Amino acid sequence: MAITLTEQAARHVAQYLAKRGKGLGLRLGVRTSGCSGMAYRLEFVDEAEAGDEIFECHGVKVFVDAKSLPYLDGTELDYTREGLNEGFRFNNPNVTNQCGCGESFNV
Repeated sequence: MAITLTEQAARHVAQYLAKRGKGLGLRLGVRTSGCSGMAYRLEFVDEAEAGDEIFECHGVKVFVDAKSLPYLDGTELDYTREGLNEGFRFNNPNVTNQCGCGESFNV
């Protein structure tokens, strides 16, 4: 099982953690939400939790809880800029469909 970051995403997270002045890495998870059933959850990690799986990519640690890992296995997290819009993009091979607004997905 693996979660990866593109160089662009890792650079963005590392810069934000440096500005923030603390943090071990990024937590990636899923929660029940939206019209397709699940939504991604991103937050910065100051302390690891029991049962976390930790992946390191381009010098940045990604923490994933055991319940979320089966839904996220193989996911690549990218950071993109398109015109005036910028943000994280999830390339998740497990997704079978997603809602039109892109906020939620189903596996």
